[in-house]
Amino acid sequence: MDFDFMNAPIAWLEWTGLHMSPWKIIGLTGALMFGGRWLVQFIASRKHGKPVIPRLFWYMSLAGSAMTLSYFIFSQKQDSVGVVQNLFPSFTAAYSLYLDIKHRGWHRDRASH
Repeated sequence: MDFDFMNAPIAWLEWTGLHMSPWKIIGLTGALMFGGRWLVQFIASRKHGKPVIPRLFWYMSLAGSAMTLSYFIFSQKQDSVGVVQNLFPSFTAAYSLYLDIKHRGWHRDRASH
C-alpha cells in the first residue's frame, strides 16, 4: 500500500511556510503528548501534596511514544536515533500501565465515597 500522501505537505497549511505533512503532525502530537504527561503528573502531585503518578501519565506516555515511534519508522524521516529514543519508553510505559491496572484495578483514580 502506498502511503506517499502521508509525507506530502498539507495544502491548507502552506500559507504558514512550514512543511507540515500528516506524519509530521502525528510526530509533533506524540512529542507534545509525551512532554505534556509531566504537566499531568505535576498537577496530580500538587493536588495530593506528594509525588503521584496518575494513570493518565502512563496513557500519555504510551500514546506519545507510539506516535513519535511511528513517525520515525514510517515517515520519510526514518531516523534510527528517533526509533531507539522512543522504542524503550513505549515498552516501559506499556509495562507500567499493565502493572498499574493489575495491582490497582481499572477504576483506581475514581473517588470512593
